Amino acid sequence: MAATVAADADVLDPKRDRLVITASAMGTVFEWYDFFLYGILAALIGKLFFPADNPTAALLASLAAFGAGFAVRPLGAMLFGYYGDRIGRKYTFLVTITLMGGATVAIGLLPTYASAGLWAPALLVGLRLLQGLALGGEYGGAAIYVGEHAPPGKRGQYTSWIQISVVGGFLLAVIVVLASRHAMSTEAFEAWGWRIPFLLSFLMLVVSIIIRMKLSESPVFRAMKEAGTIVRNPIVEAFSDRGNLGNVLVALFGVAAGLTVIYYTSQFGTLYFLTGTARVAEEEALLYLAFGALLAAPLYVGFGMLSDRIGRKKLLLAGYALAMLLIFPLFHLMADGANPALSRATRDAPVVLEAPSCAFNVFARAQESECGRALAYLSKRGVAYAKAEAADVALRVGPARVEGFDSAAWEAALVEAGYALVADPAQKQRWKIIVGIAVMVALSAMTYGQVAAILVELFPARVRYTSMSVPYHIGTGYFGGFLPFISQYIVVKTGDPFAGLWYTVGVVAMAFVVALLFLPETKDRVLEHQ
Repeated sequence: MAATVAADADVLDPKRDRLVITASAMGTVFEWYDFFLYGILAALIGKLFFPADNPTAALLASLAAFGAGFAVRPLGAMLFGYYGDRIGRKYTFLVTITLMGGATVAIGLLPTYASAGLWAPALLVGLRLLQGLALGGEYGGAAIYVGEHAPPGKRGQYTSWIQISVVGGFLLAVIVVLASRHAMSTEAFEAWGWRIPFLLSFLMLVVSIIIRMKLSESPVFRAMKEAGTIVRNPIVEAFSDRGNLGNVLVALFGVAAGLTVIYYTSQFGTLYFLTGTARVAEEEALLYLAFGALLAAPLYVGFGMLSDRIGRKKLLLAGYALAMLLIFPLFHLMADGANPALSRATRDAPVVLEAPSCAFNVFARAQESECGRALAYLSKRGVAYAKAEAADVALRVGPARVEGFDSAAWEAALVEAGYALVADPAQKQRWKIIVGIAVMVALSAMTYGQVAAILVELFPARVRYTSMSVPYHIGTGYFGGFLPFISQYIVVKTGDPFAGLWYTVGVVAMAFVVALLFLPETKDRVLEHQ
């Protein structure tokens, strides 16, 4: 009986397969819509919930930003991985989507700091942690569910729809936020309109739950249940078996870490670069990102299909190699297209920061020393600068010199020298921005498109949910989550706004070596016999 149930995945059933892929992909779109929504509206939410003059609220802001991305997602992977391997794939990822959607809708109903005081940021932090917990269990459930239904030779193609759904979540969040902004005045949006994108999650939650309720359990899990091979404690077995633990480490350092920093750089890194260094307005930058992602998004499925033909490993390694080779030229291309005047200003009026040696806390909302505040200003402004040791802080912009740190005076000096506050629309070469973004997304697709298939195939069915979810979310939470802060620190230490890209190159280089030496080719593995 178990063999018959397991063989269900080999039977071509287009109607069933469409439902499996649609339900899993829609849920993933919804989950990532919720996650990206907070990131896009983070600046406004910060003003509404975390006033800078209240140290307790500032601490809660840090917890909201870091907790969901770093600590909680791996915990969610452990928790839901355990239940996914014990009670089944379907019911576990039904719980995760309900938890994620409920928390997102609740954010849209929260009182702000002005009306509820510290209760407002405390409740927001709690909901953000629930979001992170749910996200830790969603990806593994969706990927495994689709992978265990996929017929032989199509696992990369089927699971690639999970990967493209991440892009779909980002695009949906951008569309809903921009539509809401333009449907009302700025004052109305900041007063109450920001709640609309969160409350719309309720409709998507209902649709996703209805579709997922129609699903049956995966054939592989049903086979294990019939055979009585479900393990008592998946966490213990996943990490006590030396061979499986080795694969967990390969999945973390050779797969999740590399593809994550490429993806984060293609999305968040590009957004911060365009708005900070290139001085492009945030809404315009989001539109570039959305258009570039839309152009390259089909490649996620394309590369998933290609991995079914030529293998997962060689495609992953090729994507890593191209990312290391192209990332600096692509960002220079985007900078040249967005703000050609910037390179002229850098050449004609070089900036020098005169300052004593000082500490810089990359995690602090405000630097304590004058030197630290100067470093923070220049790094966020995206200005290339050299350093000169001096007793007091001063800024030299070409022949001009401004003593002491005064952001207004420094800004005036920079603008006077050609470092425009906003990129000149007349000089923009928008095609360069779009091409740069599209190629970055294509590199992400090349490494990300087949990753669900790799992770599903890498681990035995009895501990698959736990084994793949934990390294994936440690990789995304830590290697990806710390990317903005480490990149900014590198920029501060070097004075080069492009130098932060070395973090991405370094992590990808590590992943390339680990994958080359230790990642097996998995495309021909038979899941139900593991």
